[in-house]
Amino acid sequence: MARELHRIMGFSIVAGWALLFLIGVTLAIRKRDAGRVYWTLLTVLQVALALQLVVGLVVLISGGRPPVLHYVYGAVVPWLLLIEAHVFARRLDLPNHALFTIAALINLLLTARALQTGLGP
Repeated sequence: MARELHRIMGFSIVAGWALLFLIGVTLAIRKRDAGRVYWTLLTVLQVALALQLVVGLVVLISGGRPPVLHYVYGAVVPWLLLIEAHVFARRLDLPNHALFTIAALINLLLTARALQTGLGP
């Protein structure tokens, strides 16, 4: 049960990062600030990433053993990127969503790779 939930959440998180990136690029092209939809999606993704970590720990405890890179791609680096985006977004003279859109693209690629390493051959 936990393994299937972890898999479904993994696909959903990858899709969420893709959507956030597309919204961010659209905002940049149109030269608009991020609104409620953007920030709500970012919040949902951050909560989903935390829940995914908890479910992943349950899978690990129940005997799941993905490669070490699965943890790096799926949890460690995405969280570090989000923390950095939160810290630097207030310090840099950029649109309020720019760093989060860049982080969304990188997290999209990382979590897709985490999904690949977790699903195995």
